[in-house]
Formats: sequence, C-alpha cells, structure tokens
Amino acid sequence: MNVGIYTLGCKVNQYETQAMETALLARGHTLVPFESIADVYLINTCSVTAVSDKKSRQIIRKARRQNPNGIVAVCGCFSQTHPEEAKQLPVDLVFGTGNRMECIDALEQVYHSRMPVYQIDSAFSHNTFEALPAGSLEGRARAMLKIEDGCVNFCSYCIIPYARGPVRSLPLEAAVAEAKKLQAEGFRELVLTGIEISSYGADDPGGKTLIDLLEALADAVGSTMRLRLGSLEPRTVTEAFCRRAAALSCLCPHFHLSLQSGCDATLARMKRKYDTRRYLESVSLLRQFFTDPAITTDLIVGFPQETEEEFSQTLDFLRTCAFSAIHVFPYSRRPGTPAAQMDGQIPQAEKERRAKTAGQTAAELQQAYLQAQQGKILSVLVERTEEGVSQGHSENYLEVLLRDPDAACRRGEIIPVRITEVSGPHLEGVLQKGL
Repeated sequence: MNVGIYTLGCKVNQYETQAMETALLARGHTLVPFESIADVYLINTCSVTAVSDKKSRQIIRKARRQNPNGIVAVCGCFSQTHPEEAKQLPVDLVFGTGNRMECIDALEQVYHSRMPVYQIDSAFSHNTFEALPAGSLEGRARAMLKIEDGCVNFCSYCIIPYARGPVRSLPLEAAVAEAKKLQAEGFRELVLTGIEISSYGADDPGGKTLIDLLEALADAVGSTMRLRLGSLEPRTVTEAFCRRAAALSCLCPHFHLSLQSGCDATLARMKRKYDTRRYLESVSLLRQFFTDPAITTDLIVGFPQETEEEFSQTLDFLRTCAFSAIHVFPYSRRPGTPAAQMDGQIPQAEKERRAKTAGQTAAELQQAYLQAQQGKILSVLVERTEEGVSQGHSENYLEVLLRDPDAACRRGEIIPVRITEVSGPHLEGVLQKGL
C-alpha cells in the first residue's frame, strides 16, 4: 500500500513517525508525499494546545478530501485525549499514543478488511517503554534517540500527562546499543529526546539517571559522535550534574531549560516545581562549568491572572538569564486542564501583544549572543552542501553558513569554522585550516 504520513507536534512525534515509516518500508509498503493520492493516510496528531487539536482535525479532513476512497488513520496525543471526538471524524482507524508497531498492524488490517478499528486504552496503563528504531530516513548527519516517554509533573496548563501516561525509560544498555548502531551507520550527532528526559530512570528505583546515561553513551561512541540533550527540567541541573557533564568532551554545550514564566507568582499558578531563584541557579551553574553555553528556553505569556507587573518581571528575568534563543507562546486555553478553569483569563489581543513584546526581547538577546560569536572557532556539523555553500549547526546549536567552493565539505563532516559575521538569525564563517 502507498502511505502518506503527516506529523504534528514535538520531536517525540517526529521520532515515532520515523519509526513507523521504517516499519512500513520493512514490510514492503511505499511512502508517498502526504499531498498525493495515497491508499492510506496516517496522521500523527498533537494535543499540546487547543490550536493543535484544531490543526489535527483540519489535516484529517484534508486527507479525506484528497482521496474519499482511501484509508484515513489517526494516532497520537489528540486521539488519545479525545477518542470520542476522533471517532466522529472521517477516519477508519483511531489509535492513541500506545504501541506504534501495533498501530501498523491495525493499519494493515483495516486496509485489507475495510472495517474500521478504534483501539484506545488509558494512557496511565502504559507501563513499559516501547523501543523503536532510531535514525533518520533522510540520511541526515544528525539522528534522534528517544530515551524516555511520559510525564508526571501535571503542570496546570498541560494535557500531556493525560496523553502520554507515566514515565518509562529506555534501558541504558539498549540506549548504548542503539547509539553504537547509529554511529556505525555514519551519524555524527545524537539528539536525546523524550517527553520529559529529566525524568529518565525515575521508573526504576535505584536505577540509572540521565547523567549516568550520558556517561555511558559518551564512553561508547563519544570519539566520533557528539551528544545533544533535548529539553531539561531546571532542577536537573545541579553542581554534581554539571561537573560530570562537563567532563564529557562530546556533549554539546547547548541546554534547553524550560522556563514558561520569569515571575514566581505565575510559576506557582502554573504548578511548576521551581522558582526563579532555583532557575537562575541552574543557569549560573551551566555558565560556570561550560564555556559560553547556549541556553535556550520556552516562554508562555498571558497566563491566567498574569498582571502587567508580573509580565514585566518576566521580561526582566529573560534579560538576567541572557538566553541565546527563546520560543515565545501566547497562553492557549486547554480544555481539561486546571488552568482552563481559572478566573482572570487574559483577552486574546492582550496575549498577542505580550507575545510580540517578549518576542522583541528574545530577538535582542539572540542577536547579542550571535554577535558574541564573531571571531570564535566553532565546530560545525555539515548537513547540506550545494553550489559552494555548506550549511550546518555548531556545537552550541547555531546555524552556520560556509561560502567556500574550495572547501569541499561533505555532509556528516564536523569542521572548524571561524565566524566572520552575523547574517540575520545565522552566522557565516570561513574554514579554519590547520585544526
């Protein structure tokens, strides 16, 4: 069967889609562009916000319009949290966030029988980690490895614990084996991803933690593969964590620390597990143990009851932390979460105004960090080369362009580049010879 796949949402969804694509190819099926007339459409949905739900519904209806006689299948967080609504849409298969390989089995069953299948269980019944094949179908230089699933933080604005269930971790030995396989396939960077990777090992009392996993991976593949962390909960960053992490030469000095607000009162309403003092401690530790690390974050503005003063505190805190990049989101009221029921909901126009203002601050901080890179030599993983221009990302996750037709850079190489200028959101440089 010809299968067109559409993925919404986070890197974990992207990873799981990639694994399903690998399984479909291994079973003799063909992947086609989602916009084509396919036998089967598989939509891996997102439900992190109400807007995500809307996009999921729109893509499902689009697939049905493209081929009224095709099979439309849906899996992921939207169908997990809204199973009855998903069933009312023009779909033939409804699956959740559970076993992805069983989803492929069910997809084949529906294709041959033309009988719909609705298979949704409780996310809280997901008690084991589903190991999925890692890598990249597109032959990229960078690969992802999902090391964890689930979250039990229950922030007041977030539906994900209800979509993903409890924490489950990929066993350390299995993670090392996957990393070695990816290294043998030629990948030069491994991105560790998950729903909440800071909780790695929490499902195994007395077991390994995230830093233990990092050390094991570095010992196994660190000489030719660099390691990059996904989003971290700030409390993960302790002095002991930083001391051990800084000893790993292959670990990229790029840390995404989820913030959401720079105001303690707002953080308390969000049910976050830290305050600004603890967050700033994490930022300071990273700068103490790593040279010029890139520290990035996420920010929600216009959370219920957020006053102008609280918003101003957040802007000041962003500047104090001097982030290299910030993803700014206006608060999206998410049905089924405590925050959706709070008094003091902020009007949409005001949320958008605050998002624009915070975005301006984010742009200023990003430019300051980029400007500070001029004259430095960064290690750039080449991801694309065409017409004499090579593009890739540095160890601190900055996009770098190298305009040198004589450099003969190859995809997958890690090359030293001396930064010569800032060009918008990326850097440009020249090959630093002799290194």
